[in-house]
Amino acid sequence: MSPAHVSDLEAVLAAVGPADRAAAGRLHDRLVAAAHRQDLLDVSYRTLDSPLGPLLLAATPVGLVRIAFSGQDHERVLDDLAERVGPRILADPRPLEAVARELDEYFAGRRRAFDLPLDHRLTTGFRADVLAQLPRIGYGTTASYAQVAPAAGHPRAVRAVGSACGANPLPIVVPCHRVVRSDGTPGGYAGGPEAKRRLLTLEAGTGRSG
Repeated sequence: MSPAHVSDLEAVLAAVGPADRAAAGRLHDRLVAAAHRQDLLDVSYRTLDSPLGPLLLAATPVGLVRIAFSGQDHERVLDDLAERVGPRILADPRPLEAVARELDEYFAGRRRAFDLPLDHRLTTGFRADVLAQLPRIGYGTTASYAQVAPAAGHPRAVRAVGSACGANPLPIVVPCHRVVRSDGTPGGYAGGPEAKRRLLTLEAGTGRSG
């Protein structure tokens, strides 16, 4: 079952009149509540408006499992989650309220570290070794790919560190934007180079004022 099947009700809501939409919305809420009570939901998701554009947030019962930028194609990300995590996916903002609040605080310059349960199942092996090092790079600071490689136990895998950062399923919260080239230039980023520059500028500015 794909996310499109699970979220067919959302298409219905967009197509019917206000009265029918309200009734369908109530049905959706009851279905979501029942799925949570019976532990039948694999992934809950919502979108969050941010200074970097709309972000897709997705969580499992374990914790936050995915953050995706609009340029990553949210529908494709949901399809991937259906295959890799489970097909029972519903739009439900409630499990993601804390995530949305902490991200809003971060973008407003009021938060320097996240305190969220995370589900790391989408990352294994070498990539997991690399991403485990990233929270050690402090807010407002950076490390080079060449510095992260030996810290992750793979001193010669500098290029592969870049690939691991690019495949990070939890950008911003797991701060791959703080990993830059040895010459100090930002390097690549899943959200695009401008998004990376904006995150680094945000942290540099609030870091000086804090």
